[in-house]
Amino acid sequence: MSESDGGELDGTTVGLFLAPRGTEEVEFTEPKEAVEEAGADVDVLGSETGEVETVESDLDPAGTHEVERAFSDVSPDEYDALVVPGGTVGADELRVDEDAVELLREHVTEGKPLGVICHGPWTLVEADAAEGRTLTSYPSLQTDVRNAGGEWVDEEVVVDENLVTSRKPDDLPAFREAIVETFAGGTGE
Repeated sequence: MSESDGGELDGTTVGLFLAPRGTEEVEFTEPKEAVEEAGADVDVLGSETGEVETVESDLDPAGTHEVERAFSDVSPDEYDALVVPGGTVGADELRVDEDAVELLREHVTEGKPLGVICHGPWTLVEADAAEGRTLTSYPSLQTDVRNAGGEWVDEEVVVDENLVTSRKPDDLPAFREAIVETFAGGTGE
C-alpha cells in the first residue's frame, strides 16, 4: 500500500508491546503492519531494549524484532493507542511486568484506544481494566476475564468503546480492520 492509500492514522503514535519471550509472531507483525500502512508511527515497547525472538504456535521460533523503548522509560502521554499481542508465554511475561501493567493501566485510565488479542487480555486483567467491559480473548482466559468483572463473548472481534479485542490469529483480518478504525476515531468518548 502506498502512503497515499493510508493516512487514517497520520500523526498517530502507537506503542506495540513485545514480551521478553513468547510473543506470537503474527499477532505482533500483523497489527504493526496494519497501523503503519494506515500512517501511524509505531514504537516497539518491551521490558528492556534489544532483540527479542517471537514464536509461532507458542513453541517454534519465528522471528527476531527490536524493542526500541523500555516500558519504564515511556509515558502513556507519548502514545495515542497501544497494542498488546498474545502468545501464551508472552502474555504471561507481560502481566507480571509491573512497568507494562502500569503503562497499560494509565493508558486505559486516560480513555485512549487499545487493541488486545489472544492471551493479551491477561494484561488487561492485571491492570484492573477488564471490569465492566465486554471483550473476547483466547477461550482459556474467559474465567479470568469474568473473575475480573468483564463480560467474555466468543466473537472474532469485539469493540467496546475504545477497546478492541480478538481471540486468535485466525481473527487477525477483523482485528486489523477494527484497530485502525478505532484508533482513527480517538478515544471513543
